[in-house]
Amino acid sequence: MGSPPPALRNKGRYVLAALALAGGLWACRRPEAAPPAMVAASAPASAPAASSALPDPEAPGCLGPAPAALPAPPPPFPLSGRLGLWVAEVDPVTLKPLRAVAADPDGVFPLASTYKQAVLWAVLRQFDAGALLPTERFDVTRENQSLGDYPYDGTNVKDLTVRMIRNSDNTATDILHRRVGLKAVQAVADDLGLCRTRLILPTKAWWAAQAGLSDAFNGTERWATATGADRERLAAAIDADAQKYRSDYLQRRLNDYFDRGADPQLDLRAHNLSTPYEFATLLAHEYLRPGLSPRALKWEREVAALGFGRSALRAEAAHNVLTFAGKGGNGWRILTYTGYFQTRDGHHVVYAFMQHGADQTYTMPNTRRAFAWINAGVDAVLGEQKPAPPETKPTAP
Repeated sequence: MGSPPPALRNKGRYVLAALALAGGLWACRRPEAAPPAMVAASAPASAPAASSALPDPEAPGCLGPAPAALPAPPPPFPLSGRLGLWVAEVDPVTLKPLRAVAADPDGVFPLASTYKQAVLWAVLRQFDAGALLPTERFDVTRENQSLGDYPYDGTNVKDLTVRMIRNSDNTATDILHRRVGLKAVQAVADDLGLCRTRLILPTKAWWAAQAGLSDAFNGTERWATATGADRERLAAAIDADAQKYRSDYLQRRLNDYFDRGADPQLDLRAHNLSTPYEFATLLAHEYLRPGLSPRALKWEREVAALGFGRSALRAEAAHNVLTFAGKGGNGWRILTYTGYFQTRDGHHVVYAFMQHGADQTYTMPNTRRAFAWINAGVDAVLGEQKPAPPETKPTAP
């Protein structure tokens, strides 16, 4: 796990999504109807509703809502706040779900650092297009430094991708995000028809908006529903506002905001967002059909495997994980874990866990509980993943 940010505090202070967890269209059309045995999954009755001021998932060009799925098993351990889960085995050719369990799969949640997987894909696309070299180097500046730890000056693109996924380095992420362009990262979702997925803001930009430091964000009511060129223009303005401030000043302003009492609806206005179903769809495409060259695929597999999650999977303890890619994210009352893995017996699984409005301000201690639920979902989809018994050494005669 990466080192905590400078202003980490246990009471009444914002905890950054900068730790080393932090974390598609099944085809290019809406999935076919699920088998009759499936039922539509919905949000728990006690969960507060997310903002409805978002694009309609059934609008033309959108993927649409999640296909019918079996209800996810109850979380084995208590988890508070709004919860979402999508765990599915997918066909590696069509990317359609073969079996799935879900809880509020179409609910909209803040992504925190799990969104960084989309930045990785956008970087690799530009590498293949000849627009970016892995040896290109960057310095850390007042403008591009985000919250938490940050890379050394002169770090190259390849090493920035490693820091972004392995260390969840926010400054590394923002350098890469701006290098490929805000629009290019959003295009990862838009090209798949993921109309409830917003990936366009670098980390420093959404925190500046949340801290009240962006006049562009404060001065419009259109941001939550903006799309296309309008969203690109507003995002660029919000990001320009964010780059005016030193990271330590931004940290203090965030601390003040969270001490006064955070507004969960502001999370949904300011942060990058998705739904469990849409983000798992994105990951199915990113890791099974990314459209990358062999060199880019090798880069992707090496880096994506560094994200948190493999060791927390019961399938790993059962020695049944062949390849893994994943990421997590955390923030003030927010926790996310998303990923993909291939089992040794030939199954392809995507998962997306999302928590918003948790009772805990610092959500990292919820990791074991989150993965207990993810693992219960995997067991429901694949069958029980039984950890292998420990090896015993032969005793001397």
